[in-house]
Amino acid sequence: MSLEAIVFDRVAGKCSVKILDQLLLPYQTQYLPINSICDGYRAIKSMQVRGAPAIAIVGVLSVLVECQLLLQESFVKTQTFYDLTQLEKNFNERLDLLLSSRPTAVNLSNAITELRALISEDVKATYDSLFEYACNIIDNDYADNFTMGENGAKHLLEQLDEQNFEGDFGVLTICNTGSLATSGYGTALGVIRSLYARTRQGKEVSEPKKAKKYGSQMVRVFPLETRPYNQGSRLTAYELLHDEIPSTLITDSSISYLVSTSKIPIKAAFVGADRIVKNGDTANKIGTYQLSIICKHFGIKFYVVAPTTTFDANTETGDKIIVEERPPNEFRFVQGTLIDSANAAPVVNEYKIPLKASVGITPLDMPVWNPSFDITPYQHIDGIISEKGVFTKAEDGKFHLETQFQ
Repeated sequence: MSLEAIVFDRVAGKCSVKILDQLLLPYQTQYLPINSICDGYRAIKSMQVRGAPAIAIVGVLSVLVECQLLLQESFVKTQTFYDLTQLEKNFNERLDLLLSSRPTAVNLSNAITELRALISEDVKATYDSLFEYACNIIDNDYADNFTMGENGAKHLLEQLDEQNFEGDFGVLTICNTGSLATSGYGTALGVIRSLYARTRQGKEVSEPKKAKKYGSQMVRVFPLETRPYNQGSRLTAYELLHDEIPSTLITDSSISYLVSTSKIPIKAAFVGADRIVKNGDTANKIGTYQLSIICKHFGIKFYVVAPTTTFDANTETGDKIIVEERPPNEFRFVQGTLIDSANAAPVVNEYKIPLKASVGITPLDMPVWNPSFDITPYQHIDGIISEKGVFTKAEDGKFHLETQFQ
């Protein structure tokens, strides 16, 4: 099992990039080379890589390796993409293509805006700037993820401590927001990782309470399957098993029944984000809004976890977010690994590679609606967790996220 979504060999002038093909998980591990912006575009568009932070990183790296090709005289003589007398213009056209791969995820848009400022007519100077930027975006993402994890875990455990809650509890999550969606550790799943580590180790609540240990501990995670692409069942379940975090996979339609009957009280839901606008409205994987409504009904804390790169300083409210719609056949068909019903093992070919299969689940001529994301209004969100801290609503019932946009 591998949780390394992006492999970047960062040798200046000789960089190489590979991504884990997440469409093949959890039964097959295969890495794909990224040698150009077109490779990055296809990987993002096809969802071989997904998760807002990972999308941005792969996008940046695809630009870097394409620029690296322009340093090679043999490539320059045969390529047709660039007129080196108009390098900046050509690069910006290629960035427009890359941006169209996932319009809802703001991390990619923010990164491309910053890349445009690094491009000049000097290939070597452009490459050097891109290389430094790529290294920084990866390093910062990982560091920010760990900080977010600690921020979120500490916040929830202190909230439970203030409520005098003691004992075991569970949490909910949707889609995949872990190492596979980032440079490592994860956003919402990163908080869950930190929660599990803190509660099992019995760390202190806060500095002023040095003698006091947490009286509660997270003992189970309930990831939603996340139809129709099944990122929860294919990817989050894969990560939780890898980390040996106790978990039980549930269907998207069983949340309410789980919460109302679970012997373990559900105390929080942690979700990621593809875009957070200025008032706190959040675009995330389809089903997130539904989860927030259920949490509000049952009094479960609902937290959005995302780095500063996911915040959109140019959009006031969620109704202005463009929501991507996926192809209808991604809904009509279920794709997965072929399983031998006799022994519940993957069916493999002569090279021991598991076979993929598509199964139709609707009439082929049935119209379907397949949005990839939905918008959760800020009123349903109890807190927004970033590397800068945990933002909760003020007395006016609104988020004030000004420091996130500085």
